[in-house]
Formats: sequence, structure tokens, C-alpha cells
Amino acid sequence: MQALEKFGIIPIDYATLVTAIGDYKSPRDKVCSMEKQGDLIRLKKGLFVVATKIHHQLLSNELIANHLYGPSYISLESALSFYGLIPERVHVIRSMTLKRSIQCSTPLGNFDYVTTSGDYFKIGIRQEIVNNQYAYLIASPEKALCDMIIATSGLKLQSVKAMRIYLEEDLKMDFSAVETYDKEIIRQCIEAGRKRTELTYLYKFMNQ
Repeated sequence: MQALEKFGIIPIDYATLVTAIGDYKSPRDKVCSMEKQGDLIRLKKGLFVVATKIHHQLLSNELIANHLYGPSYISLESALSFYGLIPERVHVIRSMTLKRSIQCSTPLGNFDYVTTSGDYFKIGIRQEIVNNQYAYLIASPEKALCDMIIATSGLKLQSVKAMRIYLEEDLKMDFSAVETYDKEIIRQCIEAGRKRTELTYLYKFMNQ
């Protein structure tokens, strides 16, 4: 299984996979056989990831999310949980995308994508490098907060006090690192995104 092992945990498309496994009379049958044997996991039509038993590494749902539907970056509750800003464990990987909103179900879990505009999308994204082996795109803490406010339907916050209540009671947010946040990211989101009133109150709250 050396042909598969070299891919590690990086998702691979069908064309790349067929090239790697060599010259088979029916490559599609070979791929199906690998699936049945548990060597490959089909994430969606034409996209696969090599099973852990082949490369002996933990799969990354964050990396998979980037590849499954994109362009996209990890955000919302998934990013807030990653940074330790909210207490609850997140079971659905949530992302922001330039494409239409969609929910994807895979053998490895569920993935949720929320659409946004191009000007707003590019603000506050960082690359998380894991063990110098792979990297995925994730929102900064400030961008993830802005995304939560923008993506939450029916959320209207009309004062700094209302913003504090939302962050404290609804998100149960940990404020211990607020002074280190890059408020410029929030300001850029105000200029480029929706819900400018709410984001302005977030900006004021962070600058108290």
C-alpha cells in the first residue's frame, strides 16, 4: 500500500488516485475494492482520504473541511472552540465559504458551510500548521466572532451592553485574552461585511 501511504492524511481526488495506484485495466474497480477493504474513505464523489490503518496518522477534520468544499476556512463555533473561547465541544465542523451554503455528511462526520462575500471572506484568515506536516485555513479569533454575529439568523444587538450579554450568556465566551485581540480585523469586517451595527458594538466592546 505504498502508493496510498505517501498521501498521508491529505485528501486526494480521483484522477490523482488513479495515477498513483498504477496501471489497472479497470481503475474504478480497483478504487472500489480499496474502499471495501477499508483502505480508502470516500468523502464525496471524486474525493477520498487514505484510512488511518495505512499511514498510521490521525485524520484532521479541519483539513478535510478545507478540501471538501471550497474555497473555505474553519470558523464559527469550530474556530471559537479551537481557541478555547467557548466551553462546549463542537461536533459539526463549521466553515465560511465563497460558494453557496451547504451541509455535507461524510463517514468521518458532518460539515457545515456558510456563504459570505469575497471582500469579507479574505479578512482575518490564518494558516494553522500542524507538526510541520500539513496546514489548514482557519479564522482568527476576531474573525470567528464576527462570523458568528453575521451568520446567526435573527441576531440583532443594538448596544454594547447587548453585545456583552450575547458574548457572556449565549456564547459563554472566555474574555481572558481580549486585550491581545487584533481589533483592526474587526474594523475591517465592519467595512466589508453585513450587520455593521452589531460589528461596531463588538468593536466598541473590545476597546473598552
